[in-house]
Amino acid sequence: MTTHLSQSAVWNGPLGAHWAAFPERYEALIDSYDEALFEAAAIRPTDRVLDVGCGPGSTARRAARIATRGRVLGVDISAPMLERARSELLPNLWYEQGDAQTHPFTPGAFDVLISRGGVMFFEDHRAAFAHLAEALAPGARIAFICPQPVDPQSAESQVFGRLAELRPPVPDPVAAAAHRAMASISRPERLREVLVDFDKIDIRPVHAASVYGSSPEDAVDFFLSRGPRTDVSAEVRAAMAEVFTPYAGPLGVRLPTSVWLVSGVRV
Repeated sequence: MTTHLSQSAVWNGPLGAHWAAFPERYEALIDSYDEALFEAAAIRPTDRVLDVGCGPGSTARRAARIATRGRVLGVDISAPMLERARSELLPNLWYEQGDAQTHPFTPGAFDVLISRGGVMFFEDHRAAFAHLAEALAPGARIAFICPQPVDPQSAESQVFGRLAELRPPVPDPVAAAAHRAMASISRPERLREVLVDFDKIDIRPVHAASVYGSSPEDAVDFFLSRGPRTDVSAEVRAAMAEVFTPYAGPLGVRLPTSVWLVSGVRV
């Protein structure tokens, strides 16, 4: 019998603690999508912004620097990541811990909702987006990024498949629960199913690069630090570095990646 691991358990355990300890490393994986996300959100100086799954707070801080006469609320289920986020406060920015699917938002309190990869982790996406719609004013804008379906031919799939061959992964229920959630709304038809409270839905691919390290060896160190064990031989470590080498350059180890950028308007 498989035990269902809640997302609260996932993000308040070792995985959330790792994100909180190394936010700059995780930023390097996803911050290349920020320009597209914020262009789609079109935040104005007076806007009230809700950042869903704000993590250590990078996107919430950026939103607060734009909405200088508005306010920004960052919500996340992870206590370790919110503790890190609160280390860099701004006057018009605050954070609350909670599951955005059920968090007691004031109805109509926000003009914009953003999320950089935080909306995949709901237990019930249809209910979650309906609840979030109630927190938005009529005509409010939403913009978020989420994964596309896994492409076995992509650079990421090829690289991490080879790494798994070199060091077979240890069974990890936390990682498994996170990976299942990541794929939960990757199909465009599924996204449209859960966004019925929104209009003018636009789903388009965005391509960028995820930086896994400053060098192949550094990328291996980071990759190993994310798992439940790091005990690999020097020979295996060197072979893993070779997997990253074709993607290494002056700007680090950069793997081409793609996500969906989803935008719409509250009905």
